[in-house]
Amino acid sequence: MARIGRLMVAIAAMCALASVAQAQSDFPSKPIHFIVGFGAGGGNDLFARLVTQKLQQNTGWTVVVENKPGAGGRISSQFVASAAPDGYIVLVGATGQMAIATAIYPKLGYHATKSFIPLNMIASFPLILVVPADGPKSMKDLVEWGKAHPEKSNYATSSPAFTIPTELFKLKTGMPAVQVPYKSSNESNLSVVAGQTTFTISDGPPVIPLVTGGKARALAVTGSTRSPELPDVPSMAEVGFPDVNTHLWSGFFVPAGTPQPIVKKLMEELGKALADAGVQAGLKKMAVKPGGPSGDDFKKLIDADIKTFADVVAAAKLEFPQ
Repeated sequence: MARIGRLMVAIAAMCALASVAQAQSDFPSKPIHFIVGFGAGGGNDLFARLVTQKLQQNTGWTVVVENKPGAGGRISSQFVASAAPDGYIVLVGATGQMAIATAIYPKLGYHATKSFIPLNMIASFPLILVVPADGPKSMKDLVEWGKAHPEKSNYATSSPAFTIPTELFKLKTGMPAVQVPYKSSNESNLSVVAGQTTFTISDGPPVIPLVTGGKARALAVTGSTRSPELPDVPSMAEVGFPDVNTHLWSGFFVPAGTPQPIVKKLMEELGKALADAGVQAGLKKMAVKPGGPSGDDFKKLIDADIKTFADVVAAAKLEFPQ
């Protein structure tokens, strides 16, 4: 009898494994929900809709883009981290809610690379340092002015995604500047245009029109290469600050524990959608660099970002309310 019982248990286990394997091979058998932690019409929302539309066209899968805004995207990240790891809930995650949040919030309810499996980077983009239109004409002039007028030097920022790169810039140049917080990057940029703040480090889409329209002056782009949208603006490496190399990004993630066959299928199909010429052109119109690393390479990049951000926070003695 005992032998028969063991045999029945073994058969049941084999049936269960076969059922799981069948479910994985049939994936997806229902709609896949892509969760965006920001409002409709924002950059991450536009990225998600552009790529998933091509994904649906390529595969015939049913996909749904859902917006769950709040807390700088952290609400959506927590939601996906707690979801069933079956491939039917995919996070559209950005640097701020993933790498930066992991680095600066010790009580965060998730970890960017431990609570999730990174799939594909959607796009990345450098940041741009801008001053008033009649402000310093070069990075050298800005740094020298700041050191000569520490009581007047300040910078505008609207989130840790901009505060940390600015503090990194201060650490690498020795330039003093007091933080002036704003509610949005648009408000930060306009404070510089009005001459209320010395400079800001901003993302491209809201600030490039101000630069090309002559309302602000761009002095440098973070990283080692110039921005195609601002070809006359030097990179930080060109002006002598190669370590100011911050790039922000967006990517796709699934909860940790998602079966590898499903992870592989999602990565492959998302990779095909991202490689589409129309998708690439659409992303470039949003002033971002399409694509990027996937899988383990994406994970390594995120882990490196987390360390860099944590080191800057410690060195600059920054504190961020949870």
